[in-house]
Amino acid sequence: MFRSKIIGFLAFVLFFFIIDLYTWQGVKLLIKNTADQTKRWIAAIYWGYSISLVLFFLAFRFFQVHMEPVIIRFVAAFIFSVFIIKIIWTLFLVIDDIIRIFRWFTRDLGLNKTPGYESNSNQQGIGRLAFINYLGLGIAALFFSSALWGVVKGAHNYLVNKRKLYIKNLPKSFEGLKVIQISDIHCGSFWDRKAVERGIELINAQKADLIFFTGDLVNDTASEAKPWIDVFKKIQAPLGVYSILGNHDYGDYVSWESAEAKKKNMDLMIQNHRDLGWDLLLDESRIIEKDGSKLAVIGVQNWSEKGRFPKYGNLEKAYSQSEGADTKLLLSHDPSHWRAQVLDAKKDIAVQFSGHTHGMQFGIDTRFYRWSPIKYLYKEWIDLYTEGNQSLYVNRGFGYLGYPGRMGIYPEITVFTLKNKA
Repeated sequence: MFRSKIIGFLAFVLFFFIIDLYTWQGVKLLIKNTADQTKRWIAAIYWGYSISLVLFFLAFRFFQVHMEPVIIRFVAAFIFSVFIIKIIWTLFLVIDDIIRIFRWFTRDLGLNKTPGYESNSNQQGIGRLAFINYLGLGIAALFFSSALWGVVKGAHNYLVNKRKLYIKNLPKSFEGLKVIQISDIHCGSFWDRKAVERGIELINAQKADLIFFTGDLVNDTASEAKPWIDVFKKIQAPLGVYSILGNHDYGDYVSWESAEAKKKNMDLMIQNHRDLGWDLLLDESRIIEKDGSKLAVIGVQNWSEKGRFPKYGNLEKAYSQSEGADTKLLLSHDPSHWRAQVLDAKKDIAVQFSGHTHGMQFGIDTRFYRWSPIKYLYKEWIDLYTEGNQSLYVNRGFGYLGYPGRMGIYPEITVFTLKNKA
């Protein structure tokens, strides 16, 4: 195990070194006309940061180093943003190298007199194209500034998304029922309490009849929720708040001292939901009756079609408790569950409510076009999907994980009004 850690760490360092070496070539072009003393200072800062970063990861990988979680998240966000700058810049430098190799092959033919090239070696060498270098740096800097805005403003830019949800054979007594969905709170990541409280006020201002929370209350351990119980317990609705667990709620991403310690964490997680006043569904159904009609809220534990996420949920067990309901709504954290076990297989489940993807907290999210890198991992990754008489809604999430912000895809409070589908 230790040997594999060493090999993985060395591979990680080698990858970072290659990226740093590449971007250093771009830096040298930028500073080629500065004084030698300035060049030495810039080199010391550039490589000093890189060495410090390696030591930082070394300390966290192999030694017990304690830092406040909020500090860790902001440090990680800064490191991530700087690294993305280097990656973007490197892509442009690679393009430049391809052009340079081509020019090197054609030099003897006299075809390499392209204007705009600056030599950073000697007059006989093939210099870099300054335009490509500056363009790459400009785009990388734009991304960095957007990432900073995503932390300062985007993280808590709560959007209320109002949707009409059409359901086949919806009983008249449930026509116009207002349902709110929130998902992926990840309270262990929060750093602005007042901003989160404004989000809770937005939820309550919608005056929903029914509220669903579709998993991931915490990042790693149940104790992360304790400082936030008094905030989120303010979420209330006349017909109840129903919740399920997400993949982060089981403590699977922590190295526990014993199986008993992990069990205590799960017991605390269940108690958290009780303290919030939420009805946690662990492969269970609840029946809501109104004017002789029945609506079933089916809640399953995390179940994912993706191999690296857990399959704790038992849909059959939860579904069996919904017998006799006129309308069936499913809460399942991972959207891949819909196509794997729900769509066509359980035709009387009208809607599945999911979260999990966060829209990757980065992308383009408009009425006309939506894109995020997460779409290459999940076929259904954001908003509403309908096939036949069955629908899936993938909520954008209320919180954030890893990167403490959002760029383009913002935290969501979804307000559904149930309508009968003609």
